[in-house]
Amino acid sequence: MKQIYNIIVFFVTLAFGYGNVAAQNTKMTDIEMENDTLNVGNGQTVEMAFRTINKEDLLGGVSYVDMTELMTKSYELNSLGYLDKVIGGYNGNIWGMSEYLVLVDGFPRDANNVLPTEIEQITVLKDAAAVVLHGSRAAKGVIMITTKRGKIGERKISIRANTGINTPKVYPKYLGSAEYMSLYNEALVNDGLTPLYSGEEIYNYGSGTNPYRYPSVDFYSSDYLKKSYNRSEVMAEITGGGERSRFYTTFGYYNTGTILNVGNAKDDNTSRLFARGNIDLTLHELISARVDANATFYDARTANGDFWNGAATLRPNRISPLIPISYIEENDENSLALINASNYMIDGKHFLGGTQLDPTNPIAAAYVGGDSKYVSRQFQFNAGIDFNLRGVLPGLFFRTKYGIDYASTYNQSYTNQYATYSPYWVDYNGEDVIGSLTKYGEDRKTGNQDIANTAYQSTTFFSGQFDYTKSYGNSHNIFAMLIANGWQRQLSGQYHRMTNVNMGLHLSYNYLQKYYADFSAALPYSAKLPEGKRIGFSPTATLGWRLAKEPVFQNSSVFDDLVLSVSGGIVSQDLDITTSDNEMGYFLYESVLQRGGWWSWGDLGGEAATEYNRGNNPNLTFVKRKEISIGLRGSLLDKRISFDMNWFANIMDGGITRATSLYPLYFIQVGYPTSSIIPYVNYNVDDRSGLDFSIYWNRKAGEFDLTFGINGLYYTSTVSQRDENYEFDYQTRKGKALNGLWGLQSLGFFNDDTEAAAANQTFGEVKAGDIKYKDQNSDGRIDSNDEVFLGQWDNPLTLGINLTAKFRNFSLFVMGTGNYGGYGFKNSSYYWVRSAGKYSEVVRDRWTEATKNTATYPRLTTTNGDNNFRNSDFWMYSTDAFRLSQVQLTYNLPENIFNGNFIKGLSIYTGGYNLLTLSKESKHLEMNVGSAPQMRYYNLGLKAFF
Repeated sequence: MKQIYNIIVFFVTLAFGYGNVAAQNTKMTDIEMENDTLNVGNGQTVEMAFRTINKEDLLGGVSYVDMTELMTKSYELNSLGYLDKVIGGYNGNIWGMSEYLVLVDGFPRDANNVLPTEIEQITVLKDAAAVVLHGSRAAKGVIMITTKRGKIGERKISIRANTGINTPKVYPKYLGSAEYMSLYNEALVNDGLTPLYSGEEIYNYGSGTNPYRYPSVDFYSSDYLKKSYNRSEVMAEITGGGERSRFYTTFGYYNTGTILNVGNAKDDNTSRLFARGNIDLTLHELISARVDANATFYDARTANGDFWNGAATLRPNRISPLIPISYIEENDENSLALINASNYMIDGKHFLGGTQLDPTNPIAAAYVGGDSKYVSRQFQFNAGIDFNLRGVLPGLFFRTKYGIDYASTYNQSYTNQYATYSPYWVDYNGEDVIGSLTKYGEDRKTGNQDIANTAYQSTTFFSGQFDYTKSYGNSHNIFAMLIANGWQRQLSGQYHRMTNVNMGLHLSYNYLQKYYADFSAALPYSAKLPEGKRIGFSPTATLGWRLAKEPVFQNSSVFDDLVLSVSGGIVSQDLDITTSDNEMGYFLYESVLQRGGWWSWGDLGGEAATEYNRGNNPNLTFVKRKEISIGLRGSLLDKRISFDMNWFANIMDGGITRATSLYPLYFIQVGYPTSSIIPYVNYNVDDRSGLDFSIYWNRKAGEFDLTFGINGLYYTSTVSQRDENYEFDYQTRKGKALNGLWGLQSLGFFNDDTEAAAANQTFGEVKAGDIKYKDQNSDGRIDSNDEVFLGQWDNPLTLGINLTAKFRNFSLFVMGTGNYGGYGFKNSSYYWVRSAGKYSEVVRDRWTEATKNTATYPRLTTTNGDNNFRNSDFWMYSTDAFRLSQVQLTYNLPENIFNGNFIKGLSIYTGGYNLLTLSKESKHLEMNVGSAPQMRYYNLGLKAFF
């Protein structure tokens, strides 16, 4: 804690001490930096790759979010939480491509290590021309997070405090003991076996007269769960400075509890303490510098034992977790002595129940199993310096920056072993008593702290660039940039470092901000490729036309602004040079030979063989993103309507695979031992195309101000080329969705055993009530050759809406998202109840002779159910849904009531998050199985200005 204290003291001292000095020079005018790409003068600016531009010069393929403005009307918990609601093209990925690069102030960092309150702007770089200068790792899009910096003026302080409650959306519903036992008997009978439970046993478990002898454990009851839990936080921001120096610092803390209300788990919590600060210095009229630092301390404490996994798997009749000691027969001295010798009597009244089959359980572990704390520490530092080289050439600048990050994580835990006791119940004078106990396990508490799962990550970054800006007669505007940048990340347990090295050139021209021409090119370097192939070439070009400055539009009362842009390019990347057994993707171009895969007979001396696992390919090269895009941006009717649209089509060409169809059969040794000299080659091709859009409507009438926005992305992603050799055309992946779902087509249930016996389904024994499948190839048997394309798991259409309504000092903000066109399989243990699994409520609709015409679930079975529990359209569901993400009401107290006071302003707000899901499958979409439930969050907060 002393380390944390010292860091906070440093930042506070920086803000108050250094801020006093900085404030003294706010009137200085003798030192002025020329306008350049980091200081573009009046108007809102947008952060781009290694430069800053005026938003008026923004062409297509780029979207940005003004976080400072958004946070005045909406308090967001996650740094990227706004994106899919306020801009087009982002839905968790960018233009349908995952693995986007996140940059915080230009450095590769995790988005979750910066809070929304710390962010000034987020820029999303989507098209090839926008990302190319960031190199290979940026080939699938970039999210640039720009944190707040100090501004010229008096010192300003703001403090924000929030508190709220999380309430669960929905819990899984499982059957109680009596119903489970009855249906398990039915499953046994279905399999031709003898029922396990007698009618008397089932009655006793269902009567509830003695829940300790006849337990029916409900993990989701108030016995183990709270109705809600709290999340609270407080943070401060301090900024100010003058022309010589500006500063910004922020620090804060949050803590969130748990929904669990059992044993030591009720004290589970997560906390985060952070401090961030930066200084901008004008060292000389030709030299400026900046320094940033950040420290984050994250801890998550949990009781041992996987409660949520147990809730999804432990059957209700198996154990009674806690049994009152008072049930032990008073003359049973042996049992009493056994319990009294235990280290773990719960509240002095209960002992831990167990059986030979279940000697431990998550409820007992929550009481006495010990606890674990996940610890994460992150430290980040970066600095930069800019030189105005006007003495060499007016308009020329040199900039350089360096950053180093270090993060470490580990688990520290205390693990206890504990004994449980299985009671032998007897009837004594009409009362249930425990006649004896059987002990399983031993109590053992070492007191040793274990440190495990240690990991670290270190990143270093460096860049240097020359900028040149020139304007001729305020008509011809030229900008040029030559840049070299690279970063390297070392992960624990990995020999090779993740590396991104790149050289880039950017040339930009515009005439009267009417006609634009941009050219960018990069030379990415990859150590994943063979020598001679390690340097790629990535050229891109963009043309822009501000139609609004043409005479036909200048005389129009409709268009305020209208910009058309066309962009195209090729980005070489090594992100996709990876395999399932080689995640880093190094040396895939080399041959692999193995000695000792098999041995000869004794007459050959028992020598080990040398066999090929892979051939070499000295021509393996970059995967290439080939793209063209068209953008249209503008505003209408005195900015009442604004819009931004981008159509794109790209090909991801040259994905690596071992393409067996390209080589003769003798390149592969089949049988035993297997061997292959087929190398990895650039072969796979994926196609993506789509349209993103963002449309805003603004209306102001008197004191009422209304803004409504709708944003979205529609795209298709298809497989264009694969190495495949399917016997049947309907199984080819070519032309199908990239994220396809494949499985069998169901034809209902078998009505009787005769029909089932006549079917040749090869996934195990089938009977009446099992799922019947379509024979796609009419070969008289159902097997994997009958699997067909059923849909795709991603959503081709995603929408985001946001609404702002202001009246006087009140503002109402609403956000929501919609996802359409995707599908999923209901294939968790909640639906696929195998063998002796825990029965959920879905089995009530099972097939029986009495329900054969209405059943929606196959017959129960105690086997693994391979015929029924496999991917097919029987288990498919639509993921179409609209989610009401946030509603917030804010009241800003009138400024005149603070005249002359220490407090300069105050905002009070209340809101809710994750409030509603509108879908035919809302219950399934909101339900988690085997993990903590999804939560709704209700918040109350205030922000004060000083």
